[in-house]
Amino acid sequence: MTIANEQENVAQALGKTLGAKALTVLQAARKVFLAHGFSNATTDMIQREAGVSKSTVYAHFANKETLFSAVVQTECFSTSTSMRTIRYKPGQLRDVLHEVANVYLNVVLSKSGAALARMVIAEVERFPNLGKIFYESGPRASIKVVANIMGSANEAGDLELGSLTSEEAARIFIGSVRSELQLYYLTHPDDMPTKAQKEQWVTFIVDTFTRAYGKSA
Repeated sequence: MTIANEQENVAQALGKTLGAKALTVLQAARKVFLAHGFSNATTDMIQREAGVSKSTVYAHFANKETLFSAVVQTECFSTSTSMRTIRYKPGQLRDVLHEVANVYLNVVLSKSGAALARMVIAEVERFPNLGKIFYESGPRASIKVVANIMGSANEAGDLELGSLTSEEAARIFIGSVRSELQLYYLTHPDDMPTKAQKEQWVTFIVDTFTRAYGKSA
């Protein structure tokens, strides 16, 4: 499933939960925030983009920060949703880790995922709560999902974590997957890594992790 399809599914689910008007406002807020950043975006701009009254905006979202929080959570939700569909299969550690890494990279290296990260980084000193919202909804949520996978692999005897907890192992793995490719793309927005580059990187990270923590032959 592509990122676009996943986001479409998330949007449909949100539409049922929030209602059509709230979803319209949320989609408009996403567009405005990504185009103008948090500090430059205004609720008036979002209202105009959504084609609704200001009272409609405030009926669903108390303020700009609440709107931003909802946008971040919606964008990040597709990551953990995709990962939750991955089930650990005993004896297939490398294959499962490879799948996890690909799903995660496809999100953080998507145009919207990278744009959101750039925006949060640019605004976080002036608006510290934005960083907390982003971290809890994105990286932290993904770590929790991957920690469950690591726990299953450890119980199956396919991992030897020693004194590491499943969450610590997940942090090491997710951090390694994200590291170089995401940093490069965040600082080189016109040079997205190719499919071949992503595959090479994923293979390298999975090989390194399994050599360190995979069950010895």
